[in-house]
Order: sequence, then C-alpha cells, then structure tokens
Amino acid sequence: MNNLKRELNSVTRRDFITYAGSSMVALGTAGFTPGSSESINQKQSFAKIRIRNVNANFEREPLNPYRFKGSAITDSWQAIAWLESESGIHKIGLGTQGVLWSDSTVFAAHSESAGNALMYAMSEYALQLLKGTSFTNPVELVDTLLPEVLAYGKKITGNPDLRKTFALNSLVCVDNAAWLLYAQENNMANFDQMIPGAYKPGLSYHHNQVACIPSFSVGTTAETIKKAADEGYFILKLKTGSAGTQQEMIEKDIAFLSAVHKAIGHYETPYTKSGKIPYYFDANGRYEKKETLLRFLDHARKIGAFDQIAVIEEPFAENNEVFVGDMGVRVAADESAHTVEDAARRIEQGYSAIAVKAIAKTLSMTMKITQLAFEKKIPCFCADLTVNPILVDWNKCVAARLPSFPGMTVGLQETNGRQYFKNWDTLMSYHPKAGASWTQPQKGVYLTDQSFYEQSGGIFAPSTHYEKLFS
Repeated sequence: MNNLKRELNSVTRRDFITYAGSSMVALGTAGFTPGSSESINQKQSFAKIRIRNVNANFEREPLNPYRFKGSAITDSWQAIAWLESESGIHKIGLGTQGVLWSDSTVFAAHSESAGNALMYAMSEYALQLLKGTSFTNPVELVDTLLPEVLAYGKKITGNPDLRKTFALNSLVCVDNAAWLLYAQENNMANFDQMIPGAYKPGLSYHHNQVACIPSFSVGTTAETIKKAADEGYFILKLKTGSAGTQQEMIEKDIAFLSAVHKAIGHYETPYTKSGKIPYYFDANGRYEKKETLLRFLDHARKIGAFDQIAVIEEPFAENNEVFVGDMGVRVAADESAHTVEDAARRIEQGYSAIAVKAIAKTLSMTMKITQLAFEKKIPCFCADLTVNPILVDWNKCVAARLPSFPGMTVGLQETNGRQYFKNWDTLMSYHPKAGASWTQPQKGVYLTDQSFYEQSGGIFAPSTHYEKLFS
C-alpha cells in the first residue's frame, strides 16, 4: 500500500485517464481491506461478501441546458458499476454524475467532459479497491471507501479542497451495486428488508403518494412555471441566485419572485394544510451575506408571498457559518451536508430541513443522515440530481418512507429528469418496470401503492439494457 500511495502522488491531471485504464488494475492485489467498524445490527448475522470481479462503463446523455450556480450543464454521464461476488452473483449499480452540483470549482477548471471523466475515474478507482476484498454491509463499506476515493480525487483534480460530495457522487454507482448484492446474498426481497435496523426509524413511513417536484433553472419565465402548475404540479423547485454581481443577483431574484407569485400565488392544492401552493427556492450557495437573503424575504412579505415559502435550500456557501435559524423561514442543507457529521453541524447552525439525495450522496450516507434528522426532529425531503428513471425510483424508495414534511400531506421528491434529458423516453425504456403506475406522475404526484412497495420501485429487477453492456 505504501508503494501504491507513492505511485498516486505522481499522478497528474494529464495522465489520469491512462492511469485509470491500466495502472489501477494493480489495486486489486494491493491489500485494500474495508474497516471493521461496529456492526450496524448486532442481533442479526449477515453474509460476508467477497468481491471476485468488478467492471464499469458509462453512457453520455445530452441535456437541455440546466442553469444554476452561475453556469449550466448540457451533458450527463451515467456511470455503471458491476460487482460479482465469489458466490457467482453479480449486480449492476447506476449513478448519474453531477460535477457542477457537487463541486463547481472542478466544473469551472475543466471542460464539461473532462470534469465528468475525473469523476468517472474515481468510480473506477473505488471498484478496483474493492476487487478481492470482503464486506458485510454497504454502510461500513462506504465509510471505508470515502476517504480513499476523496484522497485520490484530490490528486487527479489537482484540487486539495475537493468537496466530499464530489467523492460521494462518484460512489453512488458502486454503493447501489453493493446494496443489491447485499440484498440477494442475505435473501432480502424488498427495500424495507434491506434497511438496517439502526436506520429503520427514520425510514419507517409508507406514503401512498409522493409529490413529483419539477425544477426550474435560473431564467425560467413565469409563464413556464404557470404551465406546470396548470398541469397539477403543486410544489415547484425554483432556482434563484441569478448570474452577476450580488446586487444584480438580488434584483433579478426579487423580480423573479414577484413574477412567480403573481402567476401562481393564488392557486390552490389539496396537498398542503394551508391549501396554497408552496414555494421551494434553491440558491445553490450564491448568496454571500445574510442581509442579501433578508432583502429577498422582506420583499416576499411585501407582496404576500412569505407564508407560502416552504423552504429555502442552500442559500449560502458551505464555508459561511452564519446562523440561519432566526429568519422566520425554513432553511435546508443540501450539498453542504456531505456526511452525517456535516449534517449535524448544519443543524447546529439553525438549518431546519435537509434535502437528502440517495442518488447523489449514496444510499448508505443518506440512511445515516435521515436517522440523525429523525432523532433531531428535522424534516427531510428528497432532492434530485437530474437522474435517469431507474435512479428516480431509488430516490422514491427513500422519499416514500420519510416522515411527512411540515404542512404537507404527501411525501416529497424532486424529479426533473423528464425536463432536461433529451432522450428521456429512451431512458425510461431501460427501466425494468417501465409502464408501472408508480413510474409516471399523475397530476403532480406519484401513486406509491402496494405494488410499489412490493416491487421496491423495480430497483431489484435487472435492466436488460445495462446488463447487455457487460454481456
């Protein structure tokens, strides 16, 4: 392992692709062994799973430009991890890469394709670390992999401050494959059985409906948002933090708020206790000062929109430790809550909601965060990463089990893939349960009925398309 670390120190951004494709093969025999942390469920014995073979692939999917964080994404890489155990069982895990979302500095420093390639190399690195090693449960596996993969990511990106979320995003495909392998090796037939006992309290609800929350990028017209509301979507994610200086940003954001409230502020919905449409704003860390956000909120009060603000997500940058619990509005942490420790710190700073992303920060880390939030009585909801239809249902399995969000009567899940993927219908055809009632929103909600829970949203079933990539 010492030789390996010296070798990694010499890796440059220019030659990482070559290294990922050849030199990392040596990791399979480098002696990497997942740590032996305390068992998640000491009352039950689980199979020790040894990884015999690994593989990976990816597919590029074009997007309609999605603008946020002062930039835009136009290309989405679908990372695909393949794990085979010594018992001969193999499983495929998917992950959608979100370079701009997870670390905007990496996005800014490289072309869009290079940023995706860097993240994909980290997924491949994690798989090579796993080859020939054993694990008992995926949560402990991710705890062990994360620091190794993050350290590697810092080397290949040349960024010593690489965000943990970037590494977690790269691990989603690996984590999903590990969970599916874990479930079959332990004869678990559905998602409920797969949740370790320590995390069941935070994921114990069974909503019969989950809101489908569309997301509208910076610059979207009020007319477009009104059209979505007319189609039955009752909670809308509205990107703020417009491009430009802070003064330019707040002026544009205030004008946007006015236009939206004039267009849909009077709409009614049966899914909120107030009967009014709630607003969900996401500034993606663009606000530099608390005073600027207070100007936005003051304007909301002035036009009568304040009471309809359900949540404001990530208004400030991660390193801004300002207290947010005294503004009279619910503020949610998202990308800054990388790990359960980060989520705990945000709660201390007054954040009173957490946007969880099993499809962006791994199901393993999400379970830990949802349990902490449950114990601290902090509501959670599921946010999206513009993911493919199969991953929508991975996220939905979490959203349907979260406690009710204050003021709402259904589970909450952002899903914006159908808005931005140019080939959404083709991607939907890859879903093993395409056509099931719970894969399509109906007047703004998914019907998470008994069949959804019995079939776990279809995530346990193999996808013919992705299986063929490794045949």
